[in-house]
Amino acid sequence: MTDLIVAENLAKAFGRNQAVDGISLRVAPGEAYGLVGADGAGKTTTMRLLCGALRADSGRAVLGGFDLAHQTEQARALIGYLPQRFSLYSELSVRENLHFFAEVRGLADAEWQPRSLEILDFVGLSEFADRRAERLSGGMKQKLGLAAALVHRPRILLLDEPTGGVDPVTRQGFWQLLIRLLREGVAVLISTPYMDEASRCNRVGFVHRGKLLLEGSPAEVCQSLEGRVLELVGRPRRALVEVAAADPAVQDVHTFGDRLHLRIAAGAAQAVIERLERAIPAAGATCELLRPVAPQLEDAFIEILGADGRPRP
Repeated sequence: MTDLIVAENLAKAFGRNQAVDGISLRVAPGEAYGLVGADGAGKTTTMRLLCGALRADSGRAVLGGFDLAHQTEQARALIGYLPQRFSLYSELSVRENLHFFAEVRGLADAEWQPRSLEILDFVGLSEFADRRAERLSGGMKQKLGLAAALVHRPRILLLDEPTGGVDPVTRQGFWQLLIRLLREGVAVLISTPYMDEASRCNRVGFVHRGKLLLEGSPAEVCQSLEGRVLELVGRPRRALVEVAAADPAVQDVHTFGDRLHLRIAAGAAQAVIERLERAIPAAGATCELLRPVAPQLEDAFIEILGADGRPRP
């Protein structure tokens, strides 16, 4: 099956800042690829290079078989792009906004009108079609942004942190829409700061300072940490961190919700548990739970970058 998105050694600099530094990735039909990284990592610039909003300094992007640099219009016709800050026309209704974006995409009235009904029903905005955009909630605005990106039936969807600033219920609903699109064979490239969202993707890529440090399925990315993560719950938190960090086989301690995750040396789980079960009470702290757990993407991301935020050799 031919990949719909192909990026080869994409690079882009702004002055001395190398925003994207040799990124290569591929996304197949029906696949969701998650770009994960901190603010400023290069995710948005990568998206803008792939949609043609920026011209790459070097490298190549091929979308649906069309070279973006030389077959720009053919490539762009395949793309639905939802930028991080989607701009709506606040004085226009939902329907009018969608009509505008349909006209920008070159859809005739006979085509966009039935398509608008279909797409508004798809994203759950049919009953709000006549509501002005300025009166939409944050989640509704994101759904309208998705509707605008889908109005011309794109084969490729580029989503730049589409669920930023919306509530968990809205995020869940947004992902249900994406799952339906994936079933239709759309290739989705999505950037997200949320590790739970990234774990829903078929593959993820960790981006740091413009470089793609690691990519693979969520299971593949976490594989090196199997048997090397302990979950610790107790109090006080500061004492637990100090005791755990002092253990010679504990390589890193970080907060994971209401608990701590300890990254340990391979094969050391049982020994660490036995030592900490003695050391924690001796330090005047209490241990409510200490057990091995399956590694999460956040554990893998922190391992790759290290405690100081720099990629490990």
